[in-house]
Amino acid sequence: MIAMQYVIPLPADYNMQIIKERAQQNGSKTDGFPDLAFKTYLISEKDRFGNDANRYAPFYLWNDHGGMNRFLLGGPYDNILASFGWQQVNIGVPLSMRIGEEFPRVRWAVEVAGRIPRAASLTGFGEILAAQLPNAGDAASEVLVYNPDKWGFSRFAFYETLPEEWRDQTERDRRLQGKDYAITVYEVLHVSR
Repeated sequence: MIAMQYVIPLPADYNMQIIKERAQQNGSKTDGFPDLAFKTYLISEKDRFGNDANRYAPFYLWNDHGGMNRFLLGGPYDNILASFGWQQVNIGVPLSMRIGEEFPRVRWAVEVAGRIPRAASLTGFGEILAAQLPNAGDAASEVLVYNPDKWGFSRFAFYETLPEEWRDQTERDRRLQGKDYAITVYEVLHVSR
Protein backbone atom coordinates (compact mmCIF):
# COMPACT_ATOMS: atom_id res chain seq x y z
CA MET A 1 0.00 0.00 0.00
CA ILE A 2 1.07 3.57 -0.65
CA ALA A 3 -0.32 6.77 0.88
CA MET A 4 -0.34 9.98 -1.14
CA GLN A 5 -1.34 13.57 -0.41
CA TYR A 6 -0.90 16.91 -2.10
CA VAL A 7 -1.52 19.97 0.05
CA ILE A 8 -2.63 22.98 -1.97
CA PRO A 9 -2.28 26.24 -0.01
CA LEU A 10 -4.99 28.76 -0.78
CA PRO A 11 -5.11 32.51 -0.04
CA ALA A 12 -6.46 33.60 3.36
CA ASP A 13 -9.45 35.26 1.70
CA TYR A 14 -10.16 32.32 -0.64
CA ASN A 15 -13.83 31.35 -0.85
CA MET A 16 -13.68 27.73 0.36
CA GLN A 17 -17.17 27.16 -1.01
CA ILE A 18 -15.45 26.83 -4.41
CA ILE A 19 -13.55 23.76 -3.17
CA LYS A 20 -16.67 22.35 -1.52
CA GLU A 21 -18.53 22.62 -4.83
CA ARG A 22 -15.56 21.10 -6.67
CA ALA A 23 -15.65 18.06 -4.37
CA GLN A 24 -19.41 17.78 -4.75
CA GLN A 25 -19.16 17.86 -8.55
CA ASN A 26 -16.04 15.70 -8.93
CA GLY A 27 -15.99 13.44 -5.88
CA SER A 28 -17.69 10.52 -7.56
CA LYS A 29 -15.09 10.49 -10.35
CA THR A 30 -12.68 8.58 -8.10
CA ASP A 31 -15.32 6.21 -6.69
CA GLY A 32 -14.20 2.74 -7.73
CA PHE A 33 -10.89 3.96 -9.19
CA PRO A 34 -8.61 0.95 -9.84
CA ASP A 35 -6.35 0.03 -6.91
CA LEU A 36 -7.71 2.88 -4.74
CA ALA A 37 -8.35 1.79 -1.16
CA PHE A 38 -9.79 5.24 -0.48
CA LYS A 39 -9.53 8.95 -1.19
CA THR A 40 -10.70 11.60 1.24
CA TYR A 41 -11.33 15.09 -0.11
CA LEU A 42 -9.96 17.25 2.72
CA ILE A 43 -10.02 20.99 3.38
CA SER A 44 -8.79 23.11 6.25
CA GLU A 45 -10.06 26.62 6.82
CA LYS A 46 -7.94 29.40 8.28
CA ASP A 47 -8.82 30.30 11.89
CA ARG A 48 -11.24 27.36 12.19
CA PHE A 49 -10.23 24.86 14.89
CA GLY A 50 -6.79 26.45 15.18
CA ASN A 51 -5.86 25.97 11.52
CA ASP A 52 -3.35 28.50 10.23
CA ALA A 53 -4.30 28.40 6.53
CA ASN A 54 -6.86 27.51 3.92
CA ARG A 55 -5.87 24.26 2.21
CA TYR A 56 -7.21 21.71 -0.20
CA ALA A 57 -5.43 18.49 0.74
CA PRO A 58 -6.82 15.22 -0.66
CA PHE A 59 -5.42 12.11 1.04
CA TYR A 60 -5.23 8.78 -0.81
CA LEU A 61 -4.43 5.24 0.19
CA TRP A 62 -3.53 3.04 -2.76
CA ASN A 63 -3.60 -0.76 -2.69
CA ASP A 64 -0.96 -0.84 -5.41
CA HIS A 65 1.42 1.49 -7.22
CA GLY A 66 -0.36 0.80 -10.52
CA GLY A 67 -3.45 2.75 -9.47
CA MET A 68 -1.37 5.67 -8.24
CA ASN A 69 0.53 5.71 -11.53
CA ARG A 70 -2.73 5.65 -13.52
CA PHE A 71 -4.02 8.56 -11.46
CA LEU A 72 -0.88 10.72 -11.61
CA LEU A 73 0.37 9.87 -15.11
CA GLY A 74 -2.77 8.72 -16.90
CA GLY A 75 -4.81 11.92 -16.99
CA PRO A 76 -6.90 12.39 -13.81
CA TYR A 77 -4.18 14.39 -12.00
CA ASP A 78 -4.11 16.79 -14.96
CA ASN A 79 -7.26 18.36 -13.46
CA ILE A 80 -5.20 19.43 -10.43
CA LEU A 81 -2.43 20.77 -12.67
CA ALA A 82 -4.93 22.77 -14.73
CA SER A 83 -6.72 24.18 -11.68
CA PHE A 84 -3.87 24.72 -9.20
CA GLY A 85 -0.58 24.33 -11.05
CA TRP A 86 2.36 22.10 -10.19
CA GLN A 87 2.05 20.53 -6.74
CA GLN A 88 4.38 18.52 -4.53
CA VAL A 89 2.90 15.04 -4.07
CA ASN A 90 3.83 13.63 -0.67
CA ILE A 91 4.21 9.87 -0.45
CA GLY A 92 3.91 7.79 2.70
CA VAL A 93 4.42 4.18 3.70
CA PRO A 94 1.59 2.88 5.89
CA LEU A 95 2.91 1.95 9.32
CA SER A 96 -0.44 1.05 10.84
CA MET A 97 -4.09 1.43 9.95
CA ARG A 98 -7.54 0.65 11.18
CA ILE A 99 -10.42 1.25 8.78
CA GLY A 100 -13.80 0.88 10.47
CA GLU A 101 -17.14 0.17 8.85
CA GLU A 102 -18.16 3.78 9.64
CA PHE A 103 -15.38 5.11 7.40
CA PRO A 104 -17.63 6.04 4.43
CA ARG A 105 -19.55 8.37 6.78
CA VAL A 106 -16.61 10.29 8.26
CA ARG A 107 -16.82 14.09 8.07
CA TRP A 108 -13.64 15.12 9.90
CA ALA A 109 -9.97 14.19 9.85
CA VAL A 110 -7.30 15.25 12.33
CA GLU A 111 -3.71 15.04 11.12
CA VAL A 112 -0.91 14.92 13.68
CA ALA A 113 2.41 15.34 11.85
CA GLY A 114 6.00 15.44 12.98
CA ARG A 115 9.60 14.50 12.33
CA ILE A 116 11.31 11.20 13.01
CA PRO A 117 14.43 12.09 15.00
CA ARG A 118 17.89 10.77 14.18
CA ALA A 119 18.68 7.71 16.23
CA ALA A 120 21.27 4.97 16.49
CA SER A 121 18.47 2.44 15.96
CA LEU A 122 14.93 2.53 14.62
CA THR A 123 14.06 -0.89 16.01
CA GLY A 124 10.60 -0.68 17.55
CA PHE A 125 10.13 2.94 16.51
CA GLY A 126 6.67 2.32 15.08
CA GLU A 127 5.35 1.11 18.42
CA ILE A 128 7.13 3.92 20.28
CA LEU A 129 5.65 6.54 17.95
CA ALA A 130 2.13 5.12 18.19
CA ALA A 131 2.38 5.23 22.00
CA GLN A 132 3.57 8.87 21.99
CA LEU A 133 0.84 10.25 19.73
CA PRO A 134 -2.22 11.87 21.29
CA ASN A 135 -4.99 9.33 21.77
CA ALA A 136 -7.35 9.35 18.78
CA GLY A 137 -10.26 8.47 21.06
CA ASP A 138 -13.33 7.25 19.26
CA ALA A 139 -11.96 7.71 15.73
CA ALA A 140 -13.88 5.74 13.12
CA SER A 141 -10.59 4.99 11.36
CA GLU A 142 -6.87 5.76 11.66
CA VAL A 143 -3.91 5.66 9.29
CA LEU A 144 -0.31 6.25 10.41
CA VAL A 145 2.20 6.78 7.60
CA TYR A 146 5.87 7.65 7.49
CA ASN A 147 8.22 8.91 4.79
CA PRO A 148 11.83 7.74 5.10
CA ASP A 149 12.88 10.17 2.36
CA LYS A 150 11.95 13.16 4.54
CA TRP A 151 11.90 11.30 7.89
CA GLY A 152 8.45 12.55 8.73
CA PHE A 153 5.18 10.97 9.80
CA SER A 154 1.47 11.77 9.76
CA ARG A 155 -1.34 10.13 11.67
CA PHE A 156 -4.79 10.74 10.23
CA ALA A 157 -7.70 10.04 12.57
CA PHE A 158 -11.13 10.12 10.92
CA TYR A 159 -14.36 10.98 12.76
CA GLU A 160 -18.06 11.18 12.00
CA THR A 161 -18.31 14.00 14.57
CA LEU A 162 -15.28 16.10 15.50
CA PRO A 163 -14.50 15.52 19.21
CA GLU A 164 -14.44 18.59 21.43
CA GLU A 165 -10.77 18.07 22.31
CA TRP A 166 -9.80 18.79 18.68
CA ARG A 167 -12.05 21.86 18.42
CA ASP A 168 -10.45 23.73 21.31
CA GLN A 169 -6.89 25.09 20.89
CA THR A 170 -6.10 24.92 24.62
CA GLU A 171 -7.20 21.30 24.83
CA ARG A 172 -5.24 20.45 21.68
CA ASP A 173 -2.08 21.97 23.18
CA ARG A 174 -2.62 20.02 26.41
CA ARG A 175 -2.98 16.78 24.47
CA LEU A 176 0.33 17.37 22.70
CA GLN A 177 2.13 17.27 26.08
CA GLY A 178 4.92 19.52 24.82
CA LYS A 179 5.59 17.44 21.69
CA ASP A 180 6.59 19.35 18.57
CA TYR A 181 3.75 18.07 16.39
CA ALA A 182 1.68 20.01 13.89
CA ILE A 183 -2.07 19.46 14.03
CA THR A 184 -4.45 20.18 11.18
CA VAL A 185 -8.20 19.68 11.44
CA TYR A 186 -9.75 18.89 8.08
CA GLU A 187 -13.32 18.74 6.96
CA VAL A 188 -13.95 15.63 4.84
CA LEU A 189 -16.01 16.64 1.82
CA HIS A 190 -16.24 13.22 0.16
CA VAL A 191 -14.92 9.70 0.61
CA SER A 192 -14.16 7.62 -2.49
CA ARG A 193 -13.58 3.88 -2.26
